[in-house]
Amino acid sequence: MISSSSARCPNCRLEFASNLAVLDHLNDPAHSCWSNEPTYRLPVPPAFQRGGSGQEEVTGQYHSKSGYLFGRGQNILQKMEDHDPDQKRRREINPSYPFVDQAEWQLAEFIVQQLNKTDVNKFLKLDWFQTSRSCPSFKNADQLFGWIDVLPSGPEWQSTTFEFINYKTARPMELIWRDGLEVIKDLFANPIFSNHMMYDPHLIMTGSEREYGEFFTSEMAFNIQVRLFVNDLPEGATMVPIILASDKTPVTRMTGGLEMHPIFLTIGNIQSEVQMKATAHAWRCIAFIPIPKFDAHADYQTLLHSRLFHKCMDTIFARCKVSTKVGEYMPDPMGYIQHCFTPLVTYTADLPEAQLIACQHTLTLIYDLSKRVDPWNIPRFQAEAKLLMLSGVHQPFWRDWRFMDPCCILPGELLHTCHKFYGDHVLKWCKEVVGEEELDARYKAHHKRVGTRHFGSGVSHISQMTCREHRNIERTMIATIAGATNATPDFVHAIRVLTEFFYQAQSPVHTDSSIASMVQSLDEFHRLKQGILDAGARRGKRGAIKNFFIPKMELFHSFAGSIKALGGLIQTSRQAKSFTLQVVQILNRDETMRCFNFYTLLQMHGTPLVNAITTEDNIVAETDPTLAWIACTLPSSARPNICFHGPRPVRNHFITGLLSAEATAAFHVTVAPDRKSLTIPNLQYTYALPDFAAALTEYISKASQGAPTTSWTCQGGSVRTWNKFRIQLLSNFQSQIVMPSQVVQSYPPSEAFPLGNCDAVLVQLPASNDVYIAQVRCVFEAAGKKGRTLPRYLEAAPLLYVQYFEIIATPADEPSIGMYKVKRIIHQDGTGRIFRPGSVIPLTAVTCAVELIPMYGLKMNRTITAANSLEVLIALQLIVCASDQVDMIILLTLHI
Repeated sequence: MISSSSARCPNCRLEFASNLAVLDHLNDPAHSCWSNEPTYRLPVPPAFQRGGSGQEEVTGQYHSKSGYLFGRGQNILQKMEDHDPDQKRRREINPSYPFVDQAEWQLAEFIVQQLNKTDVNKFLKLDWFQTSRSCPSFKNADQLFGWIDVLPSGPEWQSTTFEFINYKTARPMELIWRDGLEVIKDLFANPIFSNHMMYDPHLIMTGSEREYGEFFTSEMAFNIQVRLFVNDLPEGATMVPIILASDKTPVTRMTGGLEMHPIFLTIGNIQSEVQMKATAHAWRCIAFIPIPKFDAHADYQTLLHSRLFHKCMDTIFARCKVSTKVGEYMPDPMGYIQHCFTPLVTYTADLPEAQLIACQHTLTLIYDLSKRVDPWNIPRFQAEAKLLMLSGVHQPFWRDWRFMDPCCILPGELLHTCHKFYGDHVLKWCKEVVGEEELDARYKAHHKRVGTRHFGSGVSHISQMTCREHRNIERTMIATIAGATNATPDFVHAIRVLTEFFYQAQSPVHTDSSIASMVQSLDEFHRLKQGILDAGARRGKRGAIKNFFIPKMELFHSFAGSIKALGGLIQTSRQAKSFTLQVVQILNRDETMRCFNFYTLLQMHGTPLVNAITTEDNIVAETDPTLAWIACTLPSSARPNICFHGPRPVRNHFITGLLSAEATAAFHVTVAPDRKSLTIPNLQYTYALPDFAAALTEYISKASQGAPTTSWTCQGGSVRTWNKFRIQLLSNFQSQIVMPSQVVQSYPPSEAFPLGNCDAVLVQLPASNDVYIAQVRCVFEAAGKKGRTLPRYLEAAPLLYVQYFEIIATPADEPSIGMYKVKRIIHQDGTGRIFRPGSVIPLTAVTCAVELIPMYGLKMNRTITAANSLEVLIALQLIVCASDQVDMIILLTLHI
């Protein structure tokens, strides 16, 4: 038997006196069992991937005694390969075994995903397969499902039945779950995440300020790592922080009426930008907890449900609690073994579920009460618990989980605490003050832009909204209600500072000064919130409400401490799977097919199952880690033929498109223009731009320094025009990451849009630091004649005809709105004709796409529609569309 102070080498299994002795053994050149391999390379943390000029210097320091390596193991793909020696031998010849080839495997995968057993048998009995045509090697559904079930798979699903003595249920209480530690091992050893992993707490300094972003940059990461050593745990331990999430919305689809709600898990080692993408599969569903109906008084239903929840969580994470105390050797994505500890650091949930988890008080009170009163004497125990402000749960699942403190691990998360709060409260306040009919009319009249949700039916009757729709409303609300009847300056000001607080909280990267600014916005809201009550915005069934007793609002005050303790607030992206009555088999097959699909793809092209970590020196456009890993590992000649499905990749216009002068923006127009040849008079008529020729002549004169070319003139030349172009920017937080491109429209007048359909942009002219707001009226390019070379100022890039706006007020002039105001530049010629003058500029002078929103005044004119709102209104407002998740809001009043 091994003593408690001894340890085994995870590589050769020899026994040593301590973990330090294991390290000495592994590092001994003469006796080490570690193979002589290249030096292990750590993935680069996101904070050091920004690059770019003009930013403050970023420095950092790793924790000195964490993340040691203890030999070699196998990542999940290597385990799949070795799980059956006979199948491994056969797959050296046929990677798709037991299927004939890759095509048959794809057919099998499709059949299993789309058909049930009865339909599979009907399909295989079709006359099509009874003729001389080739038919699949599996003859019936049982054989097909049997082959799927013997494929190598990840953590298996299982079912466990619970029973409470004296409290029966109509149906058995069945927990459908996977072992939490096995799921953690599967995530930790997944090579797809090899470029997106972190293993060591690290301190990031931006200039002189500490930065908080990923969990490993937080105070808790350092505190736990230090406490590991204080308690004599081995040097070199690696933290694998567990992040849980749940949504108590019951899953009832295809379950025969059973109500369950899912539990999700990820690990803090995976970078948050990857975690939040649903397609990355970094969040794993690990359990479906039953929500039964007990044969008991209604007063006891909630308490019994709570106890069942904690009992289920105890079962799921029993091994995780052990590994938090004694550690577990786990292979990482590169196959190197690390000594891992698994503390629970974050649980994201809505407020009622957070109260269920926390049990509303301390363990000491729960223990003392359990000694005095039998916990299963429900009536008496619940009565005594209420007197102590306890929920009545006597064994919370976190009671024996090391480092676990419910006061620290339950941060506010953005979906419920911010976005749904906005929809449940702020949107209702605005509807009360502005009026539902008026607010809907204003949203209907917003200009339609590609990529932005247009609320053509208004916003007052939307019952369920996605997170993106919540953000679209938040981004435009201040601009929409400004100036409306009953929308007093104090009311608008309070809504604005609360919206600013939400936007500041969403930032994935924080510093001490940005946190202070966020707290200042919240303090400003509390100073101004009386304006919301004075406007009569808070109303209930019994009339006006004269208080702000909203439980979620209290969570706002925890944001600053939570960001410092745990890193940036989590923006989860998780989905509960639908399941059938044979739920365990269905879930296992789904996981098996996804893993096997990836494994066969690599095997078909002879790609190693372990690949070196790559350092991205260039701009990265692939946002899905699976497809990015495939792109790095598969031979380039094989990539066009792969059949691995994923999200539509971001097209990188920085490679083949036009670049701005400082290469901070890329532009794209289609090869084929929408109009191949227009004379200048025809263009002026088609686009209703009477001064186009004069503007183009002025541009040519300036660009040619007074010596215009004779190979192309406005009198005899023709142009090609486009109805739109794309602009692509880099991430504000990681300048190597390319964001999805945005479409800027410049359609001429038509039956649907009598005055044209044109978007607005920010423009920075060459050799100028000034930024202008302009509306793009035409995208064009000079069409040269054969045999004639155009000068660079006509050929280098397409040109834009734009009409400018003039800034007439700053945010300080109207503090309640805190935004800029602009007006159109209007000219009058010698005949008294009033017109909007335009200018011609290079396409590459555009810096950002923006959105103009009408400024409707006290009451909106109902003749205004989305088709004409930008052209006929006296005032407009502008919202700058930023390149990252956090949008910037700027309001500009436009006077014609």
